[in-house]
Amino acid sequence: MCADKVKNGQEGTVAQNNKPKKKRSIKPKLKKKDKLAEIQGQLSTLEDKHLRLKAEFENFRRRKEKEIIRYLEYDGLRIVEKLLPIVDDFNRMLSATGTSSKNMNHASIKEGAELVFNKLIKLLDDTKVKSFGEPGDILDANLHDAMMTKSDKKKNDGEILEVFEKGYCYKEKVIRHAKVIVNKT
Repeated sequence: MCADKVKNGQEGTVAQNNKPKKKRSIKPKLKKKDKLAEIQGQLSTLEDKHLRLKAEFENFRRRKEKEIIRYLEYDGLRIVEKLLPIVDDFNRMLSATGTSSKNMNHASIKEGAELVFNKLIKLLDDTKVKSFGEPGDILDANLHDAMMTKSDKKKNDGEILEVFEKGYCYKEKVIRHAKVIVNKT
């Protein structure tokens, strides 16, 4: 009987129809599940990498913030270190004037004060602090504060005649404006 069915093609048709259907229905489901599991695994890996990168960035940000705070906290340290020898010179000058006033003359006090002053000017130059506001300069409202006016017919209008206080700038930024007397004709 089996042979008859095979000859008639009935059993072969049934067997052929069942096998491809089973293969088609099982394989796509397995493939979808495998792909879904693979994609979920990739997603989990990417989420983990994302969280690690985010944590790394937060640590980097905190570290940089601490470095900047530390830098700003001790920013003036170099200037103070350069000022200390000048303070020592002033101290020596003051102690010398107080102890032996008979032997001290005004010329040596002036000489000591000039030495200290020159050290201060050198320190300012080294730190890129420049002075401005000299007699003969032309008044610039961005740099000078005119405290008074005088009239001198030999000088140009707006020319600085006298300087009360010099102005100072650090690099390109004005720290203090020069206080001056200006010629007004």
